[in-house]
Amino acid sequence: MRSFSITAFALIWMICGFVFPASPAESEGEINPEEIIRKFTEIESKFYEAWMGYAYTQTAVIRVLSVDNVPVKNEALMLVFEVVFNDDGTREVRLVERKGGLRSIRYTPEDEEVITNLNPFALTSKDLPLYNLNYRGEERVDELDCYVFEVKPKSTKGERLYFEGKIWVDDADLQVVRTVGKIVPDLRDNQFPEFETLRQVIDGKYWFPVWTYADETLRFPNQRVRIEETITYEGYKEFGSRTKIKFGGQVPSGDSE
Repeated sequence: MRSFSITAFALIWMICGFVFPASPAESEGEINPEEIIRKFTEIESKFYEAWMGYAYTQTAVIRVLSVDNVPVKNEALMLVFEVVFNDDGTREVRLVERKGGLRSIRYTPEDEEVITNLNPFALTSKDLPLYNLNYRGEERVDELDCYVFEVKPKSTKGERLYFEGKIWVDDADLQVVRTVGKIVPDLRDNQFPEFETLRQVIDGKYWFPVWTYADETLRFPNQRVRIEETITYEGYKEFGSRTKIKFGGQVPSGDSE
């Protein structure tokens, strides 16, 4: 049966490795791409470790917009997850609400694995040798001047999934603030749309994901299905070793700003 994988959570953190083209023109005091990558991967690793110590609510909404260019109405699935910590300090992801359903495509256990267990952190130091990185210049994102890197896996053989796309790194603090790309390779029964993930500062110190969005036509052997995915992350709260954290499971009314 046809299905797709939600990329909102998106496996981005597994991006690693790098290849450097000729360094961009550098004025006095600027750092080169190799130094940029070394520093922001170290920061990204610290952010990932911190993120694993936070509870939050994650809401995924998947809509089918059209099949073979014929508009589709009222076909959507909403999933609300809570990331909580048990009394013994173990981290747990719980599905607390499910509404609606999908008819044109199938939501699989693999899709849920991508949503809940593969997180949106790009270029942690751990997997650095697996990717090629190429510096592509500078752009502004939400009033931030950023370095832009193109990311590709060195190989997509085997069962592992990878990120392919671009990342934006704040040129002042060398923190990843935006990612755009898709999961590769596409699988026989799972198709992967291109997605965008944005971050915001949490607790005044961590750039955590707050919003992931995709709108793309998935090309299956016998039909084309246009889907829209929105994932929001809300209610971030740092876990206290003596406190059990539990959210109420309310569905956010809209996207995080």
